Amino acid sequence: MTHAPGKYADFEGLRERAVTLRRSGYSLRQIRDELKIFNNDILNQLVKGEPPPAWTKRPNAKDHLRERARELRLQGWTYDQIQVELGCSKSSISLWVRDLPKPERRDPAEQAKLAAQRRWEHELAVRDEERQQTKEAAKQAIGELSARELFVAGVVLYWAEGAKDKAHSRQRRENLQFINSDPNVIRFYLRWLESLGVERDRLRFRVHIHESADVAGAEAYWAQLVGVDATAFQRTTLKKHNPRKVRKNVGDSYRGCLAIYVTKSADLYRRMEGAWYGIVLGADSAI
Repeated sequence: MTHAPGKYADFEGLRERAVTLRRSGYSLRQIRDELKIFNNDILNQLVKGEPPPAWTKRPNAKDHLRERARELRLQGWTYDQIQVELGCSKSSISLWVRDLPKPERRDPAEQAKLAAQRRWEHELAVRDEERQQTKEAAKQAIGELSARELFVAGVVLYWAEGAKDKAHSRQRRENLQFINSDPNVIRFYLRWLESLGVERDRLRFRVHIHESADVAGAEAYWAQLVGVDATAFQRTTLKKHNPRKVRKNVGDSYRGCLAIYVTKSADLYRRMEGAWYGIVLGADSAI
């Protein structure tokens, strides 16, 4: 495209206007349209030395690496350490952090200690990843349970954690009484009872918790978990505080235990106990 003679004679005046627009956040295209400058060489000369506005820059895939490299450099990491951590070239790292102060030289013993610490942290991360993968693989391997598998698992759980009738007891205690602090165990136990046809109105709930804990919060938590109103719970059993002992079960995650009683469950208890001994015999034959 040609321009009329003398169109850009007032170069300094145009440059002043172009710089003002540039600093106001205009892109080159916007400056071109505003000043009617359609010669790219002239346009670039008018804004020479003025950085483009941030919004015109395309995202850089390495921006996050650059920021991380700067963080590590400020923490005193060497180029070699940053290269191993981020997998970038030293030339890139040098370009990214050259304006930062050089870290102070550490004592060789301290450097060795830090290197050992980082290796151990890496080893712990690798081990944790392996643990998570093993757990996930085992979880996926279970798949859906059949009704029989659910029944057997529930019997084993109850015999391990539930109340049992004692031969030496003067009074028969053939009823289902179960107490546990693990929410997932409680969920499974309720699902097991449901599979056995136990109606919800036959269940009674009671919280057992230390008196110095958040009793109201624990009651609300368990009530929501089992899907009933906290007012329907039996009176909470409080464990007395012994000032000479240091409690370890503290913090927001401590909610005591939930006890679940099943009324009119003598026949169900007998079936469960008989099934347990059947499982024991079945295990012997399987081996």
